[in-house]
Amino acid sequence: MTKIVIVLGAGAGGLTVAEALRERLPAHDRVLLVDRSFDGVLGLSLLWVMRGWRTPERVRVRPTPESLPGVEMIRASVQRVDVEARRVHTDAGILDCDALVVALGADLDAGAVPGLAEALDSGRAGEFYTLNGAAAMREKLTALQNGRLAVLVAGVPFKCPAAPFEGALLAADLLTETGARDRVTIDVFTPDPLPMPVAGPAVGQALVGMLTQAGIGFHGQHTIESVGDGELLFAGGARERYDLLAVVPPHRPPAALGGWLPVAPRTFAAETAGVWAIGDASALILPNGKPLPKAAVFAEGAADVVADGVARHLGYQAPEPWFDGMGSCYIELGDRVAAKGEGDFLRDPAPEVTLFDPSPLFHEEKADQEGNWLKRWNA
Repeated sequence: MTKIVIVLGAGAGGLTVAEALRERLPAHDRVLLVDRSFDGVLGLSLLWVMRGWRTPERVRVRPTPESLPGVEMIRASVQRVDVEARRVHTDAGILDCDALVVALGADLDAGAVPGLAEALDSGRAGEFYTLNGAAAMREKLTALQNGRLAVLVAGVPFKCPAAPFEGALLAADLLTETGARDRVTIDVFTPDPLPMPVAGPAVGQALVGMLTQAGIGFHGQHTIESVGDGELLFAGGARERYDLLAVVPPHRPPAALGGWLPVAPRTFAAETAGVWAIGDASALILPNGKPLPKAAVFAEGAADVVADGVARHLGYQAPEPWFDGMGSCYIELGDRVAAKGEGDFLRDPAPEVTLFDPSPLFHEEKADQEGNWLKRWNA
């Protein structure tokens, strides 16, 4: 009897797990990959677009049937996911399945902070979490000649824990190139006490040191309450002015899902049998009580684990699924130099992460990763 597996979302996690499933399952079983456009972007390249090292067109991901042989690509918008029934409601109809993998990502929600949407619409603020936003942010930074650039984390959790701090460092690098750096002050504001708290205080303090060395101020424990015309109001009454705001908008779960989907730490299995979630839409709680970072490296790393779990659920022989918790990320400092953090995020009682010294080699390593992804999916 033919079995059906549905994968929702064609981001890094969805593409990788669909490919892994096709390799493991018999040809008579169907692997359905559902996405609203199949026109995505490499998240790791967005800050390079802002910096001007990549054009928007260069970092698009447009998978084709040739790059995903044997996977049925269904172009449809997911309207509602009935997890308990393993049923997906789309604008093209209802889909039922024997196994469901949710990889719908996370949505940006500027409306969650009073005044933020208006600041973005007016051009006083920009963001680098979308392709258009990163390209527009480059234009804003290039035009900035003096004043204060505020980099704001407007809510947690958010995708790519290093991105706000990389954004500040690369903005400083771009302003150096335009000749305006000496006339522009840069400050970062975040609700967390240190950058990347999931990686531990040593990594956070090292990142603060990198910001300080670049002449960038770090302000932890600043929770935004509202965004005004040239002013930020934080909880507790603190006010900070800005001339240009670069914001990480609040993130929310996909509307079709209704919330972050909790999963088991080693298998990414949801509480409902036959359902898994990977990537930004999932909620995997680490032994220290913090969530696994929402980063593509973990979505990609989950693919084989989930594919093994699905195969076993469908009655086929496959290895026992087991996620080792290993992950890494690059931290761009400017001048095509990057640091790298790497470690075991499922280590009990807390992640053990090593931050390697900045080097041009890590920038090149990231570029190689980018090239491999683009070649793999844009075949």
